[in-house]
Amino acid sequence: MSVLPAYALGTAHFEASSALRSIPLLPRNLVLGLLHGYRATISHTYGDVCKYYPSCSAYAVGAVQQHGALKGAVLTAARLGRCHPWAVGGVDDVPAHAHFRHGLTPHGFVVPAPSGKD
Repeated sequence: MSVLPAYALGTAHFEASSALRSIPLLPRNLVLGLLHGYRATISHTYGDVCKYYPSCSAYAVGAVQQHGALKGAVLTAARLGRCHPWAVGGVDDVPAHAHFRHGLTPHGFVVPAPSGKD
């Protein structure tokens, strides 16, 4: 299993006072939970075979973090389409969201930014 890039991890923590603001982030975090499960179990059987950095599963984590469950899935599908035996490979980072206003936990889950940053 490849390591997540530094931009996919943060230092934010969930605060109980932001529970209501976290509700719109539930789909994103549910998908991230599934991706983390995949990376911890199934991804190990493949090893590091991806021609791109970050790996396709790490790319999916970053795409869902930055863009949400739906657009992240579309970006991931496009990345998987680029990944084939004749691909040159190389660095292929997730395009950053221009107005990303959330925090990332040390495990890569998305939490609302502290109240002072909104």
